[in-house]
Amino acid sequence: MRNVLVLGGTRFFGKKLVERLLKAGDQVTIVTRGGLSHPFGETVKHLQLDRTNVKALEEAIGDAPYDVVYDNICFMPKDAEEAVNLFAGKAGKYIVTSTLSVYPFGEPRKSEEAFDALNYTVPKPYPHDINYGEGKRLVEAIFLQKATFPVAAVRFPIVLGEDDYTRRLHFHVEHVQQELPIGMPNTGAAMSFIDADEAAAFLDWLGRNDAVGSFNACSRGEISPCGIVALIEEATGKKAFVALETDKMHESPFGVPEPWYMSTAKAEAAGYTFKSLEAWLPPLIKQLAAE
Repeated sequence: MRNVLVLGGTRFFGKKLVERLLKAGDQVTIVTRGGLSHPFGETVKHLQLDRTNVKALEEAIGDAPYDVVYDNICFMPKDAEEAVNLFAGKAGKYIVTSTLSVYPFGEPRKSEEAFDALNYTVPKPYPHDINYGEGKRLVEAIFLQKATFPVAAVRFPIVLGEDDYTRRLHFHVEHVQQELPIGMPNTGAAMSFIDADEAAAFLDWLGRNDAVGSFNACSRGEISPCGIVALIEEATGKKAFVALETDKMHESPFGVPEPWYMSTAKAEAAGYTFKSLEAWLPPLIKQLAAE
C-alpha cells in the first residue's frame, strides 16, 4: 500500500485522481482549505489548512514520508521553494501540475523543449506581480532545479468535463442555446484539450513509474474554437452567433489569438497512450446540450 499526499483533491480532476488512488488501494491524505466538502468520508485523511501557510503545512504533515506527493495548487515560486525544502527526505516522488500557458501562443506545435525549466533563470527575489503562465514557469524551474527528490511537472491544456467548475465548455453550449453572441478573435486557431478523467489517469500513471521532468499531457488531435461551435450547433440544432469582438461577458474562454497546441511524443515514448479528442468531446457536448 502506497502512502500518497494530494495537495488539492476535492474538485474536478483532483477529485477524480483521489478516486483512482483509493480504488487502487492507496492510503490517501488530502490537503485543502476546507471551503468545499469532499465525498471521501473516512477513506481519506483530510488536513484542512492553507497550503501557502508553510508553518501550518509543516506541522500538519510532520515527519511522515510519502511515496508520492501530488501538488495541484502550487502557483507561485515562493510556495514551490517552501515545498522543495519541506518535502526533502519525505517525498519518494513529487508531481506538480503545470500548464500549456508556459508556452507562448503561435506555431509550431509545442514540445517540452520549447520551455526548458531546467535551465530557466529564476530571479531573486521572487516577483510578486506575475501572470499565471510565468508563475507556473517559475514553479517548474524551482522544483526541477532545486528539489533533492524526483520531480515530474505535467503541462495540461484546458481541462474539460461535465463537472468543470469554471464552466468553459458550458459557456459555449449555453450561449448557442440562448442565441447569445460569442466573441472569438481567431476562430480557426488549433487548440489542445484534455478531459478530466484522462488528466487524472495520466497523473495516476505518472505516479506509478520512474518518469521525471516536464511532460505535455493532452488528447490526440486538435480542434479550433469554430470546430467546437460546429459540434454544439449539431448537438443543439441551433445556429451560433460568432463575432471577432463582443462585450467582455460574451468573450469565449477559448478565444486565443493564435494556435496553441502541444506534442505528447515524450509521454507516449515513456509508455502512455492518450485518447483521441473525438472519443470524448462530441459525447460531452451532447451531454451538456441535453442538460
